[in-house]
Amino acid sequence: MRLLICIDDTDNLESRGTGWIASEMLQMIETKGWGKCGFVTRHQLLLHPDVPYTSHNSAMCFNTEVEYQYYEQLKWQLAEYLGSESAAGSDPGICIADLENINHREELIEFGFKAKCEVLNKDRAYRLAAKTGVFLTEKGGSGDGVIGSLAGVGLRLNGNDGEVKGGIGRMTKGMSFTVAELMWEELITGVYTTDMKPLADRELVTIKWKAKPVLYNGRPVLLVVPGAEYGQWLTMDKSEMRQFGDERTNTEACGKFKPDVPEEMVSEKTKSCFNCIYRRWTENSFLCALEAGNR
Repeated sequence: MRLLICIDDTDNLESRGTGWIASEMLQMIETKGWGKCGFVTRHQLLLHPDVPYTSHNSAMCFNTEVEYQYYEQLKWQLAEYLGSESAAGSDPGICIADLENINHREELIEFGFKAKCEVLNKDRAYRLAAKTGVFLTEKGGSGDGVIGSLAGVGLRLNGNDGEVKGGIGRMTKGMSFTVAELMWEELITGVYTTDMKPLADRELVTIKWKAKPVLYNGRPVLLVVPGAEYGQWLTMDKSEMRQFGDERTNTEACGKFKPDVPEEMVSEKTKSCFNCIYRRWTENSFLCALEAGNR
């Protein structure tokens, strides 16, 4: 069985991120011998006052291939693990989709993209889960995490949304590689400009922040932008990938600064409001949860 597994709304301002739990679920599947897993992708959802979220409203999804006889055990053990590992005050949800048995696939994909621009509700998510035949359940709080987890499956299914969690660890800031060298990595199947034109094998790319592929047509590819010098190419940094520019607000952190999980840091300057666990992203910038009384 080929599955997509997505979780959402597992954290609070003081806890580790949803990506950590997704990675632990992946390890659990392989440790127990249920199957082999792929990679985790992060999917950004709507930032809106009517949508409760901790600081960035993202869902985490990964693919796995398991033996049929382990499916029921996997499904319920992952759900219980989600409930036990999610933070106090969170509203966790999990969605598991069998890729060979999804009905109305386009409606599931459409739901994913709507979750990036519309306020959706839990009842709608459950109705669509029943219609499409995917497993969807909540494990605490309001359970609104089922909305994001269902949306994340739809977005991953579409194959043109999301970034690979963690990126390529050995490729660090300042290192340079030819496109051919980059393509030796399993998680880089192509190197593209932002208008999705592939670079030739001989082109040289410098890591500006980290090598962090995004999904394009279902494959992880690395996006690059022109550098200051002619013929120079740079990988995108996280602020460019998520379109949060440093010019939008003050980047100097106050005395209450606390670093967010690495996956959600967007500024190269470590001690920055952009990297603080208390910043709460909005559509155009962010608010401070401490100042807003949302701690």
